[in-house]
Amino acid sequence: MKRSSLGKNPYFSEAKANPTTLKRKFASNLILLLSLNFLVKPFWIFGIDRTIQNTVGANDYGLYFALFNLSLLLNITLDFGLTNFNNREISRHNQLLPRFLPNLIAIKLILALFYIVTSLGLAFSFGYSGKALWLLMVLAFNQILASLILYLRSNISGLQLFRTDSVMSVIDRILMIAICSTLLWTNITSQTFKIEWLAYSQTLAYFITAAAASAVIVMKVKTVKLHFDINFSRSIIKQSYPYAMLVLLMSVYYRTDSIMIERMLPNGAVEAGIYAQAFRILDAFTMVPFLFAGLLLPMFSGMIKRREELIPLISFASKTLIVPIVAIAVTSYMYRYQIMNTLYHVHSFESAQVLGLMMITLVFSSVNYIYGTLLTANGSIGLLNKISMVGVAINLGLNFLLIPHLNALGAAISATVTQASIALLQVIMSVRTFNLGASRKTLLRLVIFAAGSIVLAIATYKLPLGWVTLYIVSVAVIVALGIALRLIGLKEFWLLLKSPAE
Repeated sequence: MKRSSLGKNPYFSEAKANPTTLKRKFASNLILLLSLNFLVKPFWIFGIDRTIQNTVGANDYGLYFALFNLSLLLNITLDFGLTNFNNREISRHNQLLPRFLPNLIAIKLILALFYIVTSLGLAFSFGYSGKALWLLMVLAFNQILASLILYLRSNISGLQLFRTDSVMSVIDRILMIAICSTLLWTNITSQTFKIEWLAYSQTLAYFITAAAASAVIVMKVKTVKLHFDINFSRSIIKQSYPYAMLVLLMSVYYRTDSIMIERMLPNGAVEAGIYAQAFRILDAFTMVPFLFAGLLLPMFSGMIKRREELIPLISFASKTLIVPIVAIAVTSYMYRYQIMNTLYHVHSFESAQVLGLMMITLVFSSVNYIYGTLLTANGSIGLLNKISMVGVAINLGLNFLLIPHLNALGAAISATVTQASIALLQVIMSVRTFNLGASRKTLLRLVIFAAGSIVLAIATYKLPLGWVTLYIVSVAVIVALGIALRLIGLKEFWLLLKSPAE
């Protein structure tokens, strides 16, 4: 796309930034983003969402979880890759925002209507009716609002307003915590919490968050005119189509597990509920690499455009992410039965087996968030689509083979193999595309870290302390090992935060 002549960019300098400045910017914004999300989202997942599942039961929550993932699967018809495309373009050419915004909003309204129709059609084809159909429609409307929020936030982060975007990332959860806490733990209603109330709470929270994000955009871009240029919009859709395919393929291999469990098994809703109990833990920890990717995409895009050296930021971000993720994954695997027995009233043994595999999956998906984001920023969408097609083939094939025999555990095996395959392919293609490399010393340190993490987790497991204390100790000593091996440099991190911005 040619650069627009809408004027000088007030938000973004074309001057090249040195690697230290970029790493400092990444580190400082990462700390804010993680701090806000760690204060809010774990309480939502383990305090509110877990309580809701224990209250409504595995059957009702399993149905909700399957329907929720079905609404996410259809999200491709709602977004069509516009959010990723917009983030990449606005981070490179901020002056395009006044032209992009009204046209993309109009496109998303049209896509929203198509999304609703598609959702209804697929629901009928799957045999849903009555309560399930109504719940799916509410969840579909919520997806429209959530998609709008993500699009608006892509503009905010594209303008490099990372602190504002960090705040926006938690507003909806804060509101949902307030609403659901009131419904769960007060006498405002005489009825036991119903699963539909969770969907209604999401609707209200998303609506308020969308309004807040819209207000930020309006304040920052005061020259937006409401108009719809059909030729321009057609060009945008054509360019975003590969992104849409990528979103669809990723949704298939990441979100169809619970749908297939619920539809393929006689007790599918219960098994989907068991899967959901473990998946919730994975989802909670996946918040960390997801937030990394949100910061890295606009930074990678700008750096690639300016032909800046990528290796320092890739190395810094990868090590900063992988060390704590491995610590959490290995430790959670060791204490999987204790975790699930503490969190859930029923089916804790079955879900603990699933959780063990989910923690292995977490490591591979974290790698995907780094290198998939790098390839996305480079515009290598065709390549990512091919990799994702491989992932879809592996995931669906293994699910059809394993779910009838192993139930939820079969889906967990499928997810682990899928994420591992995609991680391997993305790393290989990133190395080839950007001529990346790692020294033998770094590779040796990584091997020692991986082996040492397992040894330390086993060693701490045998100490005569409570499991929660041992969990914290295990994570701490594994992270300390990463620091000792100089995979994470605390001194470098501290100096980056103290160094003045250029």
